[in-house]
Formats: sequence, structure tokens, C-alpha cells
Amino acid sequence: MIESLAGNDRAYRVLLQESGKRLHAYYSRRLVETAITDDLVQETLLAIHTRRSTYDPARPFTAWLHAIARYKLIDFLRNQRHRRTVSFEEAPEEALIFEEGDPSAQLDLTQILEMLSPRTRELIRAVKIEGRSIAEVSTASGLSESAIKVAMHRAMARLSKKFGRDVP
Repeated sequence: MIESLAGNDRAYRVLLQESGKRLHAYYSRRLVETAITDDLVQETLLAIHTRRSTYDPARPFTAWLHAIARYKLIDFLRNQRHRRTVSFEEAPEEALIFEEGDPSAQLDLTQILEMLSPRTRELIRAVKIEGRSIAEVSTASGLSESAIKVAMHRAMARLSKKFGRDVP
């Protein structure tokens, strides 16, 4: 994205292609109908094009991309009169999903987790990234399950605030 903002057309084409793949996976996990998924991918790519000047290079690109995708999905669901609620335990997991082998997402995730204390970082990594149960992490760390949940909630709230989101 940074190279494309500097005028590199090839980098911009690659950015749109890779973003399209990521967006297709993002919408496919949330919607059943392929035609709607394809439409949302195109709408989101257009939004990226028209709003690329709002991207802050100091922040992770994938967070910016997923924010746009999320708002496009919310707009679509509102127009369809569907409402989906997600518990807090589900929301952070969606926020931290990244495609395995995607170096930019891995780098973004690493940078975001570096903002947390080492203990909290390891808790989030174990539960949300590695998929271990809270009970398993509790046994391994010596912390109570409640303490782990509270630490993770507070960390997600701090990260959400830093990136302009409020956690209920």
C-alpha cells in the first residue's frame, strides 16, 4: 500500500489482487451466496481505491482493510434487514484471523501483539491464535480461567481503543 501511494502502479495492481483474495475469503466465511460475496469484494475494492488517501502508514494495512470490509458487510446486512450479534468471546477471534502463510498479516499481527505485555500477549496467542482452550491455558500458566478471560478482555479493549473501536 505504501508503494502504491507513492505511485508504483505495479504495487497497486498486486495490492488489489491480494486484497481481493483476502476479501473473498473474509466474505465467504460470513455469507453463503457467492454472487453477494463477489459483489461485496468489488464494492470493497472500489472503496479501497477511493479512500486510499485515508490510509495511515503507521498502522497495519490489514486492520484498515478489514475495517472497510466489516463496514461494507454491516451495510449489506442492514440493507437486507439481517442483524447478527457476536459475543465478545467470538469478536476478538474474528479480529485476529489471518491467512496462514500470509506474511503481511503475520507481520501486522506481530506488531499488534507487541503492544501488549508479554504475559497477555502469550495468553492471546495461546487461546485466539493457537486455538487452545482457556482451561488448558489456565493449567499451563497457573492463572485462573477468570483471570485469563479478564486479561484478554482488557487487552482487546486497549487494542480496540488504540485502533478507534470501542469494545462493549
